[in-house]
Amino acid sequence: MPAQIGVTGLAVMGANLARNFARNGYTVALHNRSVAKTDALLAAHGDEGDFIRTETLEELVANLESPRRVMIMVKAGGPVDSVIDQLVPLLDEGDIIIDGGNSHYTDTRRREAALAEKGLHFVGVGVSGGEEGALLGPSIMPGGSAESYKALGPLLEKISAKADDGTPCCAWISTDGAGHFVKMVHNGIEYADMQVIGEAYDLLRSAAGLEPAAQAEIFSQWNEGELSSFLIEITAEVLGHVDAATGKPLVDVIQDSAGQKGTGRWTVQSGLDMGSPVSAIAESVFARSLSSQREIRAVGQQVLAGETTEVTLPENFVEDVRQALFASKLVSYAQGLDMLTSAAGEYGWELKLDEIAGLWREGCIIRAALLKDIMAAYKGDAQPANLLFTPAFSEAIAKALPAWRRVVAIAVQLGIPAPVFSSSLAYYDGLRRDRLPAALTQGLRDFFGAHTYRRTDKEGTFHTLWSGDRTEIAAEDTH
Repeated sequence: MPAQIGVTGLAVMGANLARNFARNGYTVALHNRSVAKTDALLAAHGDEGDFIRTETLEELVANLESPRRVMIMVKAGGPVDSVIDQLVPLLDEGDIIIDGGNSHYTDTRRREAALAEKGLHFVGVGVSGGEEGALLGPSIMPGGSAESYKALGPLLEKISAKADDGTPCCAWISTDGAGHFVKMVHNGIEYADMQVIGEAYDLLRSAAGLEPAAQAEIFSQWNEGELSSFLIEITAEVLGHVDAATGKPLVDVIQDSAGQKGTGRWTVQSGLDMGSPVSAIAESVFARSLSSQREIRAVGQQVLAGETTEVTLPENFVEDVRQALFASKLVSYAQGLDMLTSAAGEYGWELKLDEIAGLWREGCIIRAALLKDIMAAYKGDAQPANLLFTPAFSEAIAKALPAWRRVVAIAVQLGIPAPVFSSSLAYYDGLRRDRLPAALTQGLRDFFGAHTYRRTDKEGTFHTLWSGDRTEIAAEDTH
């Protein structure tokens, strides 16, 4: 009996996805460059479903039903291109190559266009949920052609996580690289989400003196309310864990240097390219970069001045931090969704933001209770220009705003870095101000580079003759 899908690349994510397909009743053809990995998977988990062992890509393809579906689970970049090059001569028109790794969406767009010319479908699939999600049900974000989704979608929906209402956390996103783009933005939001949690932890400890065990209880309580989410849940777990070797809280023996695999940087770079202000995500990426500069930080601790400031914390400081955390979290989602809106215009994608938020309700790292409200905000035709403009969220931030300002002020007074708390508040204030200092910026640009400006009192574009008599002329008269 031929297999419904083939998986090549059997590291943990690939192996777990293959097992997930098999557990859900599909016959899965397995391939890995090292056959030993294939045999190890079959020895450990071969009884979980129907697998076909193959040793070459030719053998893998020969064991697939038509249209052939081949999922590539190898390292992003050159390795993906290498596997594609080997597969193309083996496939027939209408067959589907699926990239389930964290590839850059521009690579996915390039590959999709090239393979379409050969009559093949290429589908970039964002998969979130880590190793456990890959096995038990991830959030899945596939792009590619609508035609390819007809043949592939039912399989992906079957293995995906399911929301409370039974809806699969998988749906066709849009054409070419849309699936990988949405996964990239998901990861950018994840970066910001983790950073604001870290900032809340730091403030509660450094300002309020609350030890990790006490904070574990606080985060557990927060997880019962509007902050309920996977990341808040596991924050309580990590803070409550004691290191067996030292008897200290585990968080105290983990080196304070955060790693990153690149998707956060990609989000920021893409945001810059599109003019989308993803400042919360950017600051979270920079915070990780700063944390990794341990040698430079060691010098800074010796030579940079600080000051001791007496600050009286409000009685409700813990609640203030909770509200600041919630407001900052909302901003990170708002910026991510704004970036999706920009990308839809840039690439001609028809992105359904309510549906995308629905995909993140279960299975993925940023799953959170507030996603139901985000879905509601973008449902229907009258969609907000920004998530924060919807009544549910504008009212929530209005309620949190005094606490948010107090927390940022206290962090500044005590010298506790809170870059995402601060930048998120600046973004919020930037949205609501009637005048921004960009007017001066544009005046300066016109002075040194004749970049022109628009006026508030009449239509047109203008330039002041700064090196002449400083009269104003219409922009079309500058050349």
